[in-house]
Amino acid sequence: MPSCYGPWQTVYARFAKWRDNGILEKVFRALSSDADMENISIDSTCVKVHQSANGGGKNG
Repeated sequence: MPSCYGPWQTVYARFAKWRDNGILEKVFRALSSDADMENISIDSTCVKVHQSANGGGKNG
């Protein structure tokens, strides 16, 4: 995380507060209210899960 954002604990605390207070939901709704829905995509190539989450085991 870039140092200009401060310690990761501060960033997480702010994120958690915004999440718990519904601020992130309000931001999402405001930004998506006027969204151009012509092109939509979801990219999960950066989503990583533990091998057991996809049916594999440690020994499999």
